[in-house]
Amino acid sequence: MIDAVRSPILGGSRIHVVPLPPQLVGDLRHALGDPYVVTEPEQLATYDCDGLTGWRAQPACVVLPGSGEEVQAVLRLCAREEVPFVARGAGTGLSGGALPVADGIVVSVARLNRILEIDLESERVIVEPGVANLDVTRAVSAAGYFYAPDPSSQQVCTIGGNLAENSGGAHCLKHGFTVNHVTGAKVVLPDGELLELGGASIDGDDGPDLLGVVVGSEGTLGIAVEITLRIVRQPELVVTRLVAFATVDAAGDAVSRVVAAGILPSAMEIMDRITIEAAEAAYAPGYPDGAGAVLLVELDGVAAQVEEDGVAVETHCREAGAFEVRTASDAAERALLWLGRKGAFAAMGRVSPDYYVQDGVVPRTKLPAVLRRIDELS
Repeated sequence: MIDAVRSPILGGSRIHVVPLPPQLVGDLRHALGDPYVVTEPEQLATYDCDGLTGWRAQPACVVLPGSGEEVQAVLRLCAREEVPFVARGAGTGLSGGALPVADGIVVSVARLNRILEIDLESERVIVEPGVANLDVTRAVSAAGYFYAPDPSSQQVCTIGGNLAENSGGAHCLKHGFTVNHVTGAKVVLPDGELLELGGASIDGDDGPDLLGVVVGSEGTLGIAVEITLRIVRQPELVVTRLVAFATVDAAGDAVSRVVAAGILPSAMEIMDRITIEAAEAAYAPGYPDGAGAVLLVELDGVAAQVEEDGVAVETHCREAGAFEVRTASDAAERALLWLGRKGAFAAMGRVSPDYYVQDGVVPRTKLPAVLRRIDELS
């Protein structure tokens, strides 16, 4: 019997289910070891949602395999018993991608957290799915490289989760999404078979782009146990500017002007008044007092082009009504400015314990009007 209890948030449900068949649980313990099979309700509660907390479902079991072979063993057992499974990285996603099936199994990749190979000559890094996003850049930064996709949760979100969701980040405007930086993957299919897709080369065969299908599939096609990433050279120059406006309408107009001029910043992010105040209270990044909106614009690349684009960006922002333009003086100040933006989600908890966060897609020409309406509603 399934007992569903209404959640007070968004009308979601917290669902409790009867245990899995003892034979399956026993086989899972035999395959992984007792510590890596979780069935206690108190421990299962940790896995009942991801960053989209409005809907929760308690899984019947959580397993933590420590190798690709153990992932294969788990999925074979699930297939044998016709039990659904859901893969889970760090649980930071906002789309419910790691939401458990109430009568199923959560396969956590937390123990699959090794960087297996760094090949600077080929500009490739091979990782397990539980490696944190930012750890890839940390591993190669001393050699002058970085991993471009940078979700706001990059300190904790995993490469496996990024692959499942095709994550982007502030710098996707120029550098693209996860799909643009994954060249290969070893994927365990739902029946336990291991499928190898792509590799170190960007040149594939003439068949269907199966790797492109897997990236963004939210784990519905299988679980990646090894992922080959493309890393890129650090640019010659990086310039980050903070631009303050009286209104979000003016900030939105500035974005439209910059993009229409053919300038391609590596990142361009707007924060409204409420977000500015929350971020300032939490991290003190030094955003201007009284600003109705702040625009963070980052340019990177060849120094001469960055400097030329920087002048143009400031001109367009001033024409849109910017009352302050500030350039980060060094990497530390740049990181602090971005900390306020990337930490805004968590900082909102200081404003209200009940809030709902989602990513929206707005046509560039409609951005000022949409931001104005959001500001009116808030």
